[in-house]
Amino acid sequence: MALHLLHSARKSLPTGLLKFLINLWPPLLGAGISIKNIAADYSVVDVTLKLRWYNRNIVGTHFGGSIFAMTDPVYMLMLIKQLGDSYVVWDKAARIDFKKPGRGTLQAHFVMTPEIIQTVKDKTSGNEKYIFDLPIDVMNEQNEVVASVVRTLYVRTKVGFDAARALPKTTPSPTDTPPSS
Repeated sequence: MALHLLHSARKSLPTGLLKFLINLWPPLLGAGISIKNIAADYSVVDVTLKLRWYNRNIVGTHFGGSIFAMTDPVYMLMLIKQLGDSYVVWDKAARIDFKKPGRGTLQAHFVMTPEIIQTVKDKTSGNEKYIFDLPIDVMNEQNEVVASVVRTLYVRTKVGFDAARALPKTTPSPTDTPPSS
C-alpha cells in the first residue's frame, strides 16, 4: 500500500521528501544504502553504503550484492523525473566489474547531463525505443574505484510504447514449435 502511494505520488513529491522515503525503502535500508543528495532538477544523485555487520561478506568487506544494489534504480529515477510523464523508462540490464574489496564507506556520484537528456529525446522522437548504457563507478573513501557498473536503460515515448504493445503478437514459425508426440 505504501509503495503504491509512493509510486502514484512520486511525480509531485519534493526531492527532500522523496529522498527520505527512498531511504526507508526496505531493499536499500536493509542493505545499508543511503541516498545522501538529490539535486532539485534530478541531474545529480549521491549514494553511500556504510560497512556494517549486516552487509559484510565472509571476508569482512562489503557484500557485492549491496555494492550492485546501490546503483539501482538511480539512473531510472533520474530519467523519469527529467523526461516527465510522456516517457516510459526501465532498467533493462546491468553488469558489474569488481576492482578491489570494498571497505569503509562507499559512494557513487550519479550525473545526468543535459546532453544525455537531449540524446534520449532525439533518439525517441519517432516513438522508437532507445536502449543505451550509462556507467557509474563506486568509490571508496580514498577515491579509488571499488567497482565499475554499467546500467542499461530502455526509454520510449508513451505513445510509442502503447503503439508497440498494441501490435499483434507474431506467431512462431514451424521451426519454433516443439514436435508433437
